[in-house]
Amino acid sequence: MSEARVRDLEEVYRLRYTHFLRVATAIAGDEDAGHDAVQDGFASALRHRRTFRGEGPLEAWVWRVVVNAAKKARVARTRTLDVVEGSVSNGAHADEVSMRAWIAGLPERQRLAVFLRYYADLDYRSIASVLGIEVGTVSATLASAHSTLRKQLTEAQS
Repeated sequence: MSEARVRDLEEVYRLRYTHFLRVATAIAGDEDAGHDAVQDGFASALRHRRTFRGEGPLEAWVWRVVVNAAKKARVARTRTLDVVEGSVSNGAHADEVSMRAWIAGLPERQRLAVFLRYYADLDYRSIASVLGIEVGTVSATLASAHSTLRKQLTEAQS
């Protein structure tokens, strides 16, 4: 990767950090872990910048690296935390907590697609690139996630 590409990476970091943070926090389950995942992801992207082949947008490649770092942070976090089901320590509204729990309960690809679409505001093509799937699969994955979440919301309101 040329020096120009390093500058491009720095620009992605500056312009999109808050988007990366929202998604990494949602995946890792904690804001501090989200910050660490974004930092680790960008550090890894810089270290391995020569592996970027330019077969898609640089930002999509970085998203993949950051998502992987956040997934590792989630695994590490769940190993060290004693999770108590149903406890709410942050004072969040019950509906918000339920929605978070429902999203967390989605299959991994659906959960990641939801995070990338609604937390990172990525388009379907970028999501496909990040997740290594076809654009049509993104659409089907999000439709399945929406259906599951709608069903859970309807059941909770009954």
